[in-house]
Amino acid sequence: MFYSTRSKLIISFLGVSILVGIISLFVGIQLLYKTVLNEAKTRIRLDLNAAREIYLSHINTIHTALSIATFDGELHSYLDSKQTGKLKQKLRSISQQIGMDFAGIVMENGEILCRTGPDATPGVSQQVQNPVANYVLKHGTAVSGTVILKKEFLIAEGPELAAQARIELLPTPMAAPRMEKEETSGMSLASGIPLYENGELFGVLYGGILLNRNNEIVDTVRETVFQDETFKGRVIGTATIFFKDLRISTNVITPEGERAIGTRVSREVRDRVLIDGKRWTDRAFVVSDWYITAYEPILDIYGQRVGILYVGVLEAKYADVRRNVLSVFIFITFAGMIIAIGLGYIMANKITRPVRQLIQASNEVSRGNLKPDIGPISKNETGVLQKTFSEMLSHLRERDRLQKVESEDKLLLSEKLSSIGRLAAGVAHEINNPLTGVLTFTHMLLRRSDINEEVRSDLKTIAQETGRVRKIVKGLLDFARQTKLDPETTDINWLVESTIALVKNEALVNGLNLEFNPAEELPVHTVDRSQLQSVLLNIMINAFDTTKPGGNVTVTTGLGISASKTEQKGIEIAISDSGYGILPEHLDKLFDPFFTTKDVGNGTGLGLAVSYGIIERHGGTIRVQSKVGKGSTFTIWLPLEGQCEK
Repeated sequence: MFYSTRSKLIISFLGVSILVGIISLFVGIQLLYKTVLNEAKTRIRLDLNAAREIYLSHINTIHTALSIATFDGELHSYLDSKQTGKLKQKLRSISQQIGMDFAGIVMENGEILCRTGPDATPGVSQQVQNPVANYVLKHGTAVSGTVILKKEFLIAEGPELAAQARIELLPTPMAAPRMEKEETSGMSLASGIPLYENGELFGVLYGGILLNRNNEIVDTVRETVFQDETFKGRVIGTATIFFKDLRISTNVITPEGERAIGTRVSREVRDRVLIDGKRWTDRAFVVSDWYITAYEPILDIYGQRVGILYVGVLEAKYADVRRNVLSVFIFITFAGMIIAIGLGYIMANKITRPVRQLIQASNEVSRGNLKPDIGPISKNETGVLQKTFSEMLSHLRERDRLQKVESEDKLLLSEKLSSIGRLAAGVAHEINNPLTGVLTFTHMLLRRSDINEEVRSDLKTIAQETGRVRKIVKGLLDFARQTKLDPETTDINWLVESTIALVKNEALVNGLNLEFNPAEELPVHTVDRSQLQSVLLNIMINAFDTTKPGGNVTVTTGLGISASKTEQKGIEIAISDSGYGILPEHLDKLFDPFFTTKDVGNGTGLGLAVSYGIIERHGGTIRVQSKVGKGSTFTIWLPLEGQCEK
């Protein structure tokens, strides 16, 4: 059953459906993955922009609050009177309003006038470097941004800040190795505002927020940007602030349910962002799960890359979308397979009906009936097959008819030649003896001296005509004998060249251009050299006789296919001339005995008939193509195998 057309059609439809389904699944999954990933990357890039704005907004808040404070008359009065206690209370009030972790005033000479920390001592010079105040005192302008604070500065501002900044480095896969076991410096958002009196800089008002373990910014990003969106009970959006490659503020959760403070970013991201200063946007494994992530460098007030700002979206949400779409794709594929089986069954019935009729018709043709019934012609592709089959039958009938005609013609020609040969042999023998006597006595009479010139002239005419009759008789004998072949291995090109050498002078005398175009690497052939050479001579001399001076006679050798048996190869010898050509009504008579277009006395009409017989005994054929006024081509074809009659 699996070899039937119906089964093959059903299997074909099913196979196409499976193939298309697999390709669709593969392409669809790839496109879906790229589309979802690109959409997630686009979203995360926008989310990173939003996170950056939130980060910068906190810096601007500090800067704005401190800038406004410099215009406070009460603050200036406390400064003028050096009331450090009042200044400290004022700074603490400002810090509480905007959530600053530290604030203070540094004088022009670097002395701490006051600060919100518990150990502030007015007028006492501190050896601890204040990077914000130093920047303002050096450049004379306000500054805001990210500032790295040393442990000593944090202790001076408040021991609790130093404790908050201290973070132990946790082992993290794929992170770059670090020698330190803990981080004691802090990364902060800070601002410094110059204080002027009578146009002269006399101090700096500074303040800031320590980012270590401060989750306000990252949680604001999650609430604002991701709106606390969840997926299967998990918050999909996360944000992190890195000091160098260390997480100091994050809402990424460890498997234990703690914030991943102290874990580090991978070496690849660190190199890309901190060292190369470029953004990173791709999927990444963050602590314990896969996220679509975006990272960008954080620059301090000196333009140095000191940290990384990160946002990420849980990849599981997008993976779930891919799985759902993939399930739909698989369902569509299986549905297509079921439909394909049904369509295959229906189409098989429609197609096999006319096909069965064609099979029956083919069987009838094999039994010899070339007019079988193939049924009504369909209007689909099967109809084309039916029409083609019908046309094939027409060609077969026509070929059969032509083969019958050709066979009848060959049989008729063979019988005609055989009959004429037997007749010619008998006539030639009966005529040849009397002719010999006539010619002998005529020559004897011509030797006599007592014959007058008139009688001598008549005797010469008798001798000449008797010689012509003997020539005709010789041709009849040659035609009738059909001498057996004496085949031997022969180089056809060599044989043609030898034959051309015999008639080359005659061609020159007639003013003809005789050319030979031999085929390269022509195989040797087994032929009767003498008889084949006589055929070539006969056809060449005929070509000379029908070509005007200045014309061309060309002999070409090569390999060719039989005109009647397309699968049989052979050697071809084509003799072409640029002569008068042959009239169409004469083409069918060329090989008939005694047929000639030459003037009386110039030909016997037996040359081509004898040549035809020689080539036929070699198993070959002679074809003629001619156009009146253009010339003729005689093509001798000799089979390469099974060609000679011994």
